[in-house]
Amino acid sequence: MSAPPSRAAGAVLLALLTLAAYSSSLGGGFLWDDDAYVVDNKTLTEPDGLRSIWLDPVATPQYYPLVHTTFWAERRLWGLDPRGYRAVNLALHLAAALMLWAVLAESGVPWPWLAAGLFALHPVHAESVAWVTERKNVLSAALALSSAWCYLRVLREPPGARRALLYAASGLLFVGGLLSKTVVCSLPAALLVLLWRRSGRVKASEALPLAPFFAAGLALALVTAGLERTHVGARGADWDLSAAQRVLVAGRAAWFYAGKLAWPQPLVFIYPRWTPDAARAWQWLFPVSAAGLVALLWARRERWGRGPLAAALYFGGTLVPALGFFDVYPMRFSFVADHFQYLASCGPLALAAAGFARAAASRPRVARGAAAAVLVAFGSLTFVRGRTFTGPEALWGDTLAKNPGCWMCLSNLAELRSKEGRPGEAVELYRRLLARHPDHTRARNNLGALLIAAGDLDGAEENLRAALALTPDHAGARSNLGAVLYKRGRLEESIVEFTAAARLDPALADARENLAAARAELERRRRRPRD
Repeated sequence: MSAPPSRAAGAVLLALLTLAAYSSSLGGGFLWDDDAYVVDNKTLTEPDGLRSIWLDPVATPQYYPLVHTTFWAERRLWGLDPRGYRAVNLALHLAAALMLWAVLAESGVPWPWLAAGLFALHPVHAESVAWVTERKNVLSAALALSSAWCYLRVLREPPGARRALLYAASGLLFVGGLLSKTVVCSLPAALLVLLWRRSGRVKASEALPLAPFFAAGLALALVTAGLERTHVGARGADWDLSAAQRVLVAGRAAWFYAGKLAWPQPLVFIYPRWTPDAARAWQWLFPVSAAGLVALLWARRERWGRGPLAAALYFGGTLVPALGFFDVYPMRFSFVADHFQYLASCGPLALAAAGFARAAASRPRVARGAAAAVLVAFGSLTFVRGRTFTGPEALWGDTLAKNPGCWMCLSNLAELRSKEGRPGEAVELYRRLLARHPDHTRARNNLGALLIAAGDLDGAEENLRAALALTPDHAGARSNLGAVLYKRGRLEESIVEFTAAARLDPALADARENLAAARAELERRRRRPRD
């Protein structure tokens, strides 16, 4: 059955507003991590690539096979034109917004159209939409919300073929969401919260069919958690947090995300990484106040309604995988990121829409005018934010302006300057990075290589030896140190370094070629007649 004309018209208007808001980023290029996910991803071009995507959990940066399958298909449609990938991200984001509208309407949440508009236009989501790598977010959300809508319809259908079909569709869509990003494992719990909000209780007939959903979500969440540590690399000192520190991170992160929804300024690609300290009493205010808010909403549920508590439970529950209780790789740079709250934001935004609807009961024109103003403001901020994601130069420049201590940004911008043939600027960026993060092996190696080219052999050797003190098995640093020693005429020592580099990384062509040259030069010296 087709949607009512008003909803159809609203959907068209929402699509136009969303397209306008994101028009500033649609023509942008590939960004950080897009090389690993798309540009240099061999599974997208190899003959058995599709098989590897699904059957080899370590063939891709993360085991999200449905995401990489979409990239595999797009590689055949438009090659490496980033505009195609960005357009698909935007289409999936719009689909997620429309499915949120449908889910909230099915659940009786007031003004679901406004919740969908807030979700579609909120600038905090620009990172998920304009960054190709975050196909994970937009695809998983669209599938998860579609699954939720099908499940809610199941509960309205009498037993029969249609009900069985809807239930099967809900399950398949949920599994598809999990295979896109396992953050959607919280969906069955979210459905229970939504059902409780509607009637104040959850019947066994509503909850029991979700048992397979819980089982599938738990299984794939465990797989992702394991791969995040063993394959992605989320282990080491940056993730070595005590239980108390993780509680502090979780409480502060939850309030951080809520604050960015209410006041999305400034938005930063990499936020400063704070230091959780259990000895500082003020840091405990974050988790204690978060728990206190949930308790207050429970105590006042009869007076204030179940909506605020349901929104808080959904928000916190969906955020759990990103609150610091589980090790994820981005924690190396920051404990928070805008894209972490993409799906979780649906709860508070739905609550905000319901608040506007309640205000409209007494002042309809004011409430509608205020809602329209918020949508226009969000759309305008998203348009401005989208420009940040047009390319690496804009992204790293904006991030450093807001977070000058972002060592990862300094490293990436230095590499960009080096590729552009601006070695002097790259050297200064590496030195800024090392002043803040002296144990950065890659930066020391890259700086050493630049200093070799600049003829500063003393500076190069100093940095390369520092790199090897940090990471003795770094093949690139061994090879570069060999180059320094070769230029100094210390051939025997250079041969030792080139040999070690070639052993550590047989694919390192420079090490093999330089090793051969050093051996040949040493042999010429030995044969040279002495006076």
